[in-house]
Amino acid sequence: MKLDSKYFDGIRVKPAREAAAEKARVPDCAWDGCDKPGNHRAPRGRDHEGQYLNFCVDHVRQYNKSYNYFSGLNDTDIQTYLKDSLTGNRPTWTMGAAAGDASATQAPPRAARRWSGKAKDPFNLFGDDATRVRQASKTKKVRSLESKAFTTLDLTEESSGEAIRTRYKSLVKQYHPDANGGDRGHEDRLREVIQAYKLLKQSGFC
Repeated sequence: MKLDSKYFDGIRVKPAREAAAEKARVPDCAWDGCDKPGNHRAPRGRDHEGQYLNFCVDHVRQYNKSYNYFSGLNDTDIQTYLKDSLTGNRPTWTMGAAAGDASATQAPPRAARRWSGKAKDPFNLFGDDATRVRQASKTKKVRSLESKAFTTLDLTEESSGEAIRTRYKSLVKQYHPDANGGDRGHEDRLREVIQAYKLLKQSGFC
């Protein structure tokens, strides 16, 4: 090996004194009568979260076998803790509670309330024009084929979905052969009505 190598210069050997000092910093085993180094941590228990005991490898195994987080609690307290742990020990609100239930009258926190979908504008920063723009954007544009379908059903382009369905049923009853004593003279008109209704339905007008 070259003594002037860059790899050799990067090697750092820990002096024996530092190794002995680090070993001395390891706490002794917390088990009564044991003087071995406690290299293994174990939780102290309930109400002492974040605190640990140090044991040697043999005694930490014995400690873990006998460890019981619920030691000192009765069955009711244990069941309550397990129930609360399902929600991360956070408060919850009953859904569909009876009107006489006092807990049902308590409003959920502000963050849990359902959003109405409308932005608050207490200072009218957006003005009435923004409202008209939003309403205009919701109006569905009518194409030429759809306009012809409205004409076939004798309806205006502003007709609602319920009006379209009602008019369709009325025209089908009017032009169906069963309603005309078996006369098939209106079959072409009936076919136009059915195709117009299908087109408006596919376009989302009804």
